[in-house]
Amino acid sequence: MRFWLRNEEMALEEMVQRLNAVSKRADEIMHQDIVPLCAADIKDQLKKRFAYLSGGRGQDGCPVITFPDYPTFSDIPDKEFQNVMTYLTSIPSSQDTGIGFILVIDRRQDKWTSVKASVLRIAASFPANLQLVLVLRPTGFFQRTLSDIAFKFNRDDFKMKVPIIMLSSVPELHGYIDKSQLTEDLGGTLDYCHSRWLCHRTAIESFALMVKQTAQMLQSFGTELAETELPNDVQSTSLVLSAHTEKKDKMKEDMKLALQEGHTILESIREPLAKNPEYSLNQDQLDNQTTVQRLLAQLNETEAAFDEFWAKHQQKLEQCLQLRHFEQNFREVKVALDLVSQKMTTLADVGNSLAHVEHLLKDLANFEEKSNVSVEKARALCLEGSQLIENKHYAVDSIHPKCNELQHLCDHFAAEIGKRRNLLSKSLELHGLLETSMKWCDEGIYLLASQPVDKCQSQDGAEAALQEIEKFLETGAENKIQELNKIYKEYESILNQDLTEHVQKVFQKQESMEEMFHRRQVSLKKLAAKQTRPVQPVAPRPEAFTKSPCPSPGIRRGSENSSSSEGNALRRGNYRRAKSEMSENQQVRSGSTGDEEESLAILRRHVMNELLDTERVYVEELLCVLEGYAAEMDNPLMMHLISTSLQNKKDVLFGNMEEIYHFHNRIFLRELENYIDCPELVGRCFLERMEEFQIYEKYCQNKPRSESLWRQCSDCPFFQECQKKLDHKLSLDSYLLKPVQRITKYQLLLKEMLKYSKNCEGAEDLQEALSSILGILKAVNDSMHLIAITGYDGNLNDLGKLLMQGSFSVWTDHKKGHSKVKDLARFKPMQRHLFLHEKAVLFCKKREENGEGYEKAPSYSYKQSLNMTAVGITENVKGDNKKFEIWYNAREEVYIVQAPTPEIKAAWVNEIRKVLTSQLQACREASQHRALEQSQSLPLPASSNTSPSRGNTKAVKKLEERKTDPLSLEGYGSSASLPKPPEKGKASPTSPDKKAKRHEVKSDPTPFGLRGWSKTSHSLDASEDNDGWSSAEEPVNSSDAEEDGGAGPRKLVPGKYTVVVDQEKGGLEALPAKSGDVVEVMNEGDEGLWYVRNLTTSKEGWVPASSLSTLIGKSRSAQCLSSSESGAGSALLSSSSSCSESCSATFSDLKG
Repeated sequence: MRFWLRNEEMALEEMVQRLNAVSKRADEIMHQDIVPLCAADIKDQLKKRFAYLSGGRGQDGCPVITFPDYPTFSDIPDKEFQNVMTYLTSIPSSQDTGIGFILVIDRRQDKWTSVKASVLRIAASFPANLQLVLVLRPTGFFQRTLSDIAFKFNRDDFKMKVPIIMLSSVPELHGYIDKSQLTEDLGGTLDYCHSRWLCHRTAIESFALMVKQTAQMLQSFGTELAETELPNDVQSTSLVLSAHTEKKDKMKEDMKLALQEGHTILESIREPLAKNPEYSLNQDQLDNQTTVQRLLAQLNETEAAFDEFWAKHQQKLEQCLQLRHFEQNFREVKVALDLVSQKMTTLADVGNSLAHVEHLLKDLANFEEKSNVSVEKARALCLEGSQLIENKHYAVDSIHPKCNELQHLCDHFAAEIGKRRNLLSKSLELHGLLETSMKWCDEGIYLLASQPVDKCQSQDGAEAALQEIEKFLETGAENKIQELNKIYKEYESILNQDLTEHVQKVFQKQESMEEMFHRRQVSLKKLAAKQTRPVQPVAPRPEAFTKSPCPSPGIRRGSENSSSSEGNALRRGNYRRAKSEMSENQQVRSGSTGDEEESLAILRRHVMNELLDTERVYVEELLCVLEGYAAEMDNPLMMHLISTSLQNKKDVLFGNMEEIYHFHNRIFLRELENYIDCPELVGRCFLERMEEFQIYEKYCQNKPRSESLWRQCSDCPFFQECQKKLDHKLSLDSYLLKPVQRITKYQLLLKEMLKYSKNCEGAEDLQEALSSILGILKAVNDSMHLIAITGYDGNLNDLGKLLMQGSFSVWTDHKKGHSKVKDLARFKPMQRHLFLHEKAVLFCKKREENGEGYEKAPSYSYKQSLNMTAVGITENVKGDNKKFEIWYNAREEVYIVQAPTPEIKAAWVNEIRKVLTSQLQACREASQHRALEQSQSLPLPASSNTSPSRGNTKAVKKLEERKTDPLSLEGYGSSASLPKPPEKGKASPTSPDKKAKRHEVKSDPTPFGLRGWSKTSHSLDASEDNDGWSSAEEPVNSSDAEEDGGAGPRKLVPGKYTVVVDQEKGGLEALPAKSGDVVEVMNEGDEGLWYVRNLTTSKEGWVPASSLSTLIGKSRSAQCLSSSESGAGSALLSSSSSCSESCSATFSDLKG
């Protein structure tokens, strides 16, 4: 350090000396040391041109100063005259001025009196030596004569140090001075321009001043640099270096400008030569050229001196900055290595399972990878310090100890990591042995549990099972723990108390399993040995004995009377032997039951481990995508790689993936880990977090937009760079599909868990969780279709929850339509996609889009919608069990809908029935509430027999009792309640009080039909008589009744009918029949039942009349359900029933 300070002081002194010399020489060049006068100071005086230095020379090389004809010469102030004379006489070199000046005074146009005054003034105030004074006297005859006479008589007045010669003409002047040294106005050929001369003199003097000032500034700057103290931190040192460099650059720029100006002046002086190579410069021009060249040389010398000083100063600052960086990095790396060493001391766990040790090794690898960043920095810093020492840095004594310390810390870290890895490798090896032994035990238990006991009763089965066991036991040499003491000795370095206990437990389980195998071997050997006994011949009687493999003693007792005593003794011997074998088999079964339970527990653990492992991988993959792609989209360093179409589209590309990640990482994964010891209860974890799983619906709804954006930008360099950094083999779109794959994976894992947990405590929760996950998948699928609807003006959210959606063939049959259009519609179905909401059903046309992936997903053009408050359904349509009707406004509009399968049709009918039933229930509750309020306001006391609430209570009870399908015989009770078959030739008359009048169905726009239930003008007694319900006990075809205007149950019409709904056997006398069977009606019974004979099977029995359709003639459906209001305002529900207009607060029986 001292050497550098001393060296810099020497450099500064040398530079100062050189710059002082430059300033001094600049003054000498410009004669500023004698006459400190510049052209710029007297520029206006010089412009008057009453005297000028043309550059001409006399015969002896004397400079010529010309005084041209200047009429107002006498008016020039003495000060100005003196300044001009002093400046002009200071321009030539000292050698030329020593010879003396020649003055040429041109007064040809003046008067003698002026000539005399001018000569006397010049002679009196000329500041330099004079060689000769030449005066061109006036040219006029009178003035010339007068001047001759006056000069002769006044000669004494003109006595000067030099001779004064009066010339009469210019040719006489040429005798004293050559024409080439005189300007054109004096008859010469000298090229002289006064303004150019003045410009050159001003520029040269300005340049000289610039050179001098530059040298002085560099001298001052050098002193400032040398006196600057070196900072002790990186930031201050950087600031000092930056500030000094900035000032140096400014100085260099000033010098560059000065050099440019000097060369510009030099080119201006040489300009005549550039235009005319034969042109010769006069002496003054040559002097100017020499002056500029000398100034340029001085400026170059100044720059060289400063550059030499700056190089040394800059090297000092840069080495100081390097030292400060080294010291700062050393402190940071030292802190980081201390933290690494401190962390290493906490890594003492050797793991409690194979997965745990693998996790610890992975953590160690991650820790080593992260720590290697600090270690590599330390090693790089050591290398940097060594390079500083090699480059002869001035602070070698400070750098060398720090390098040694860093090297020691790095070596210590490497040794500790190696020691830790060896311990974990030992632990991994031990746990691998334990896991292998555990797996071998589990496989043995599973083998014991999977051997069917019934097959082992035969000799071949017992021997085969015995061979399986022996073959499995042969694998024990490779899989089981051989010597416990050897394990203790070999793994002594890692064995702690917990691990020792674990080893002992595994060894005990291994011994227990081997004992179980030994017991099974003994049992199987006994069974195999017993099968080798000779079989005694047995009499074929009794028949029951031959039918059962294990004869019942009761049966044998019943047959003892018909058998001989020898046969009885033989059978008793067989019975005792069978009983003994059964007791042995029961012991084997009881042992295998415990084995089976343990094997199921093992399978449950496998499923749970798969659930946890895949969940952890899933969370890590989401984090990788969010950090490696999503976060990088906000990285300024990556912005240049992002295409314009991708900018500000992060939310579109990734959706709510961050929300999904936080849910799984912070909540769901942690809660799943709580069930690792009781996997059969994991269904509760899903049920508790089922609401949070709704976030997947949002992600899936955004997936088409994300897929479309990916297809546009998949070639973007940003994705390729991110994939390269993450070292992913798959592109981003594969990872964007992970949430969709994960939500579908859960239901598979739950199914597996439920399969092995059917008799466990959490089986119900697992089933419910599975149903809920499937419901979410259905909701996600439905929502994907819902967002594809186009052309709907309203808000789809106002229609309530989406219940079902699917594609159907639809026929229309509108009463108000034209007959031809109506007939045409019957034969040409429309392909429509139906969306069933809580408040409406939408009809859309499905349109397939071109493209790939999600872009190929269909869209749905909205066509029309039906308000559910005015909708009714006919569940079965003649001739096709896949069709049903949706009718609107009392069948003004009818839509015949054909489902792809009968199962889909049944699901839709049931769902629509639920919607309509819920609407009617809401109507009933509102009506009941109003009726209750009105009854409380009546003046008479309310009787319990006429209470509307009682009627409604009965209606509700009846509704709850009758939830079976009205088309099934089970809805009419057991076989005991069926009417007896009629005797041949007799008919069963229909009871007249079972008939009820049908009412015309009309629509009402009131939501849920609430307006129709406000009537109270009807008698409450009538409501009581009907028990709150209309006469709806018999199934009635509502569509036929509506069109034909008929009322009551269906009448018996003799003839043949077709079964339109499959009939299962619901009682002893119920007739099972399939759809399409032809039957012949034999009699009519009660409750809407007909006694028929199946012409296909020739069997007879009771069937509901509603399940039959006339073989010849027009017939509609057998069942209808509607929530539209009647003309009187009451809601109608017809499921083989109608709502009576006489009761405003009651409903017909609800079927289903």
